[in-house]
Amino acid sequence: MNLPPPKPAVIGLPSLPKLRATIEADGFAFVSSAAMQGALLAAGSMVDWPAFSASWNDLAVDTFMADGGRYRRRRHAVYAVEAGAAIVREAHQPHWQGLEYNPLNGGVARWFEPVTAAIGNGDSINTILRWCAGLFGRLSPEVAAWRVEVHQFRIEAGPGVAGQPTPEGAHRDGVDHVLVLMIRRHNIVEGTTTIIGPDDSELGSFTLTHPFDAALVDDSRVRHGVTPVEAQDPTQPAWRDVLVVTFKRR
Repeated sequence: MNLPPPKPAVIGLPSLPKLRATIEADGFAFVSSAAMQGALLAAGSMVDWPAFSASWNDLAVDTFMADGGRYRRRRHAVYAVEAGAAIVREAHQPHWQGLEYNPLNGGVARWFEPVTAAIGNGDSINTILRWCAGLFGRLSPEVAAWRVEVHQFRIEAGPGVAGQPTPEGAHRDGVDHVLVLMIRRHNIVEGTTTIIGPDDSELGSFTLTHPFDAALVDDSRVRHGVTPVEAQDPTQPAWRDVLVVTFKRR
């Protein structure tokens, strides 16, 4: 299946009860590559992972950047997930955030290129969504139906130009729960995730470095942001690829 090898220093899988307890206590959790990869493989098939990760090479430039930047590429999809029911992809639709959540790019319906049918209906994305539904369902057992948005992001850096994973700064997304899954980093440095509490204190920080490194965030309680990324070798292409999945109660 050509998945990246687990990091040998990490032992065991992140059980859903343990993750639930961590997120309930702290508002977030970091899951390292080997543990996350093992959890997803235990939850379902990832047989299309090579094609899934390669699809980040076919993202469209985000033309809605109010700062004029052209450092972000993305695709977008929306799903409906009901507790104990199938995952259903909805018709293509815009991404919307209010200005209170995204003062830079919010307040406008943003139509991004859709996640391709092959990727959006494939094994990897369905396994990821099923695993998220299991965890987030434990965190919010009162929720019967979710609106789920999937974002493929590539942040590029060039000579003297940093890429901005979160140009709006530390923020909430206006949803209930968030997964950020590292797909691949190439020739970049930095890109550290910081978690900010309601009193503006820093609750934690970590850098998603390896494929399958993951951040899980209770968006109702904490803000998150990522530092700019820079090219390690400015003469070569440099990028940071992540999958962002948000769950919002209907």
